Amino acid sequence: MPKKSEPAKRTTTKSASSPRRMAAAQSPLSLDKAKGRRTAKGGFHEAECGVAAQKGMGDRSSVSAKGVLHRLSLAVQYACNGDDLPSRPRIRRWVKAALEQSAEVTIRFVDAEEGQSLNKDYRGKDYATNVLSFPYETDPVVLGDLVVCLPVVLREAQEQGKPVDAHFAHLIVHGILHLHGYDHETGKKDAEEMEARERMILARLGYPDPYQ
Repeated sequence: MPKKSEPAKRTTTKSASSPRRMAAAQSPLSLDKAKGRRTAKGGFHEAECGVAAQKGMGDRSSVSAKGVLHRLSLAVQYACNGDDLPSRPRIRRWVKAALEQSAEVTIRFVDAEEGQSLNKDYRGKDYATNVLSFPYETDPVVLGDLVVCLPVVLREAQEQGKPVDAHFAHLIVHGILHLHGYDHETGKKDAEEMEARERMILARLGYPDPYQ
C-alpha cells in the first residue's frame, strides 16, 4: 500500500453490479460455487513469478476483538513460487484479525501474467496490481476472493522500505475490509474510516502504521 501522501497510488476500483442480480456468475478463481460477480477492487503497480498448488479449505471459529464468535472458511491457493510467500497459518491470522462477521474467503497468490490478466479482465487496466478484491456477498456471511500478486508486493515492500511480512499483512487486511464493504473510493470520510480500521487491526497484530 502507498503512503498516505501518495493518493494517486491508492486502490482505485468501484464495485459495479449487484451480486444479487448476478447470483449464478462464476468466480474469477474458478471455485466450485455459484457466486455473484462484482467488479474487482484493485490496488496499483506491475510485476513477475511460476506453478500452482492449493491448500485446502479450513472451517474454524474466530473470536473478534468484541468477543463475537465468527466462522471462517479459508482456502489459500499458491499459483506461483517464492520463498517470501506467507504460510497458511499466518494468512489465517491476518484474515481473522480483520473479520467483523463470519466469512468464506479464497486467497490466491499469483505471478505477473495472471495478475495482469485478471486486472485487465475485471478492471480494464492492463498491468499487474498488488491485490484485487472480489466481493460477492456480505449477508449472511462475507463471501469473496482476494488475488495477491507476489512480485508486485515484493517490489513495493523494497521501494517503500517495509518488511515484506508487514506489507503482505496490510494488503490482506485491506482486501478483507473491502470484502466487508469498506470502500475508500466513496469519499474522504469513508477513506479515513477504512484507514483507521486498518491501523487498528495491524497494531493489534504487532505491525506499524502502514501509512507512515
